[in-house]
Amino acid sequence: MSPRYQRRGRLLTAASLVVVGLIWIGQGLGLLRGSSFMTDEPFWAVAGALFVAAGAALAIIEWRHPRPDA
Repeated sequence: MSPRYQRRGRLLTAASLVVVGLIWIGQGLGLLRGSSFMTDEPFWAVAGALFVAAGAALAIIEWRHPRPDA
């Protein structure tokens, strides 16, 4: 697999983590209502925050330290 595609894959993974994390935060805090078991459960807000942090860290690492062959 080409390094360029690997970089895109890592950035896509980072973006996915951030989006899923934001949704989980919204559900955990009760901002996104629905029939989900996740609604108004603080655990999901914390898990979402961890996902957002992990995605942001991955994106920052990838942008600041691109692979030399990318």
